[in-house]
Parts: sequence; C-alpha cells; structure tokens
Amino acid sequence: MIKKFLAAVVMTISGAAAFAVPFGSQSVLVVEDDTGKVLFEKNASTVAPIASLTKLMTAMVVLDAHQDMNEPIEIEKQDVDMLKHSTSRVPVGATIPRRDVLQLALMSSDNRAAAALARTYPGGIDAFRAAVKRKIAALGMTQTVIEEPTGLSPSNRSTAADLVKMATAASNYAEITRITTSSKDLINIKGRDVEYHNTNRLVGAKGWDIGLSKTGYTQEAGRCLIMRVKAAGKNATMVLLNAGASSVRILDALNIRRHVLGDAGPVATRAVATADGSPRVRASARGPRIRASAGGPRIRASAGGTTRRSHKHVTVTRHRRHR
Repeated sequence: MIKKFLAAVVMTISGAAAFAVPFGSQSVLVVEDDTGKVLFEKNASTVAPIASLTKLMTAMVVLDAHQDMNEPIEIEKQDVDMLKHSTSRVPVGATIPRRDVLQLALMSSDNRAAAALARTYPGGIDAFRAAVKRKIAALGMTQTVIEEPTGLSPSNRSTAADLVKMATAASNYAEITRITTSSKDLINIKGRDVEYHNTNRLVGAKGWDIGLSKTGYTQEAGRCLIMRVKAAGKNATMVLLNAGASSVRILDALNIRRHVLGDAGPVATRAVATADGSPRVRASARGPRIRASAGGPRIRASAGGTTRRSHKHVTVTRHRRHR
C-alpha cells in the first residue's frame, strides 16, 4: 500500500513538473480560435505598453477607410521619429504606393511608414486618432489606449486579453494576414528594388503554419508578439508581452507550441546573433530538445530560413531599431 501511495505521489509530481513550463514574457495569453477557450494565461489583464503591436490597429483603420491603395505617398520629415530617434530604412522624399507603405509598416514594422499612413488618412492625423478610438470601442477593448500610429509612445497601452480581440479582428482582413505572413518582399524605393524582411523570424520557418503575425519592441514594452498559429489540429492566438529579449520571445512561442498546444513540431529554433546583435532563426529537422535543470526545463533550438526571389535587388543591412 505504501509503495503504491509513493508511486502515485511521484507520478503526480512528475506530471506537475511537465506542465510547469517557465515563460519569460511578463504577460501571456493563448486562446483557441474555434472555441474561445483559454489554453494558457499569465497576467492577461495587466495593462502594459504594446509597442509596434499598435500597427495592427493602424492597418485596420487605414483599410476601413477604403483609400486608393495605389495612390503614391511621399515620406516626409514629419514622419521621422523624434520621440525615440529610431532608425528607418525608408528615406525621406521616397514616394511609395500606399499598398507598399502598408507592407513596410506591418511586415518590417517601419515607423515612418506607419506615421505616413496616419498622416494621409482622410481628415489627417486627428481624424485618424478619432477612427482608432471608435475601432477600439467597437472591438470591446476596454483596457486599451492608442494615441499614435507607430507604438513608439509608451502611452499606447493594452492587455493581452484586449490584444486577442485585436488579433481576431485583424485576421479578418485578407491584406493584413497576407502581409504579416510574408517572410520578405521587394519594394521599389527611388528606382531600386530593396529587400525587406519580416520582423518575426518564425514566419517562413519550416513547420510553422502562421496565419497572422506582429512583433513589437520599445524599452518600456520589452519584446512583444501577436501570432495566430495552427498546431496539433488547433488554431490558436498567442499574445506575448514584455519579454526581455527576442530569444526569450521565440522560446516562449516554442514552449506554447510544445506544452500548451501539444505539438512538439518538426522544427526547433535557436537564436543566432547577427552582425547587429539581433537574433535570427534557422531551420532544423528535429523538434525542440528540453534539458532538465534546477531552474526548470531549458529549450535548445534552431530556426528557419526562407527562399529568395529571382530579382535584381539591393539587400538592406538590418539596423537595431524600435519596432
């Protein structure tokens, strides 16, 4: 009897340890899309800065206005970030179709592009802000305040619970899902085809079925991520807020896929430093390997590359910036 009791206790402890997966992000929420069931929650009602996750709202409001997506927009000095002095790969004076400006704002999280979209909104920036407030109210995002289009301001704040609502709404826009799930694209800048990449390195990685993606970063917000994924037969939305590093954000996504969604997946990821110090993702045929340690399980990972288009183009060097 005692042996059976001890065996039951050991099994209970082992089962608990298997699900005691540490998440580095300060707020985490994972919701099953088809049922609305909360699969995992950590500080989901905590209000925090959301950085460039803001740009999903910017895109929805712009698309709701039904403006001419082929209309050329000139990037002006007033679109330059004077708050954080973040860098941009879009030069002042460049004239780009609104469709490509939206692509730059969402896929590459370019702040000048997002600012230009708001500036050229019908009625100008004040009308844009009013439209954002109406959209927030319509989506029932009661804990959300968005004051500008880029996410550079720490006054743009929300909760993981509200951001799931935003992600659900954004996923109904075909243009947003197409852009945010593109790993890279060529955009003509002043007569040259320039290659821009998705800020989420899991997009395009082997084995990842991603339906929506947006990253964010400022010093106040930390590393943030919204992602809708399909794994283990589940369609789920994950929101990660205030991770300490891009590698932490990626490992949290892997932990969610493996332990919350129940899908180890054919791909693991490893953060590999690039010349500017930012992590990249490389593909691996093996799933993530977890090693036990005193501080809990640790995931070792790899990451996925993407195919290149056969065009003449200029590859732009990646710079560290707020996004």
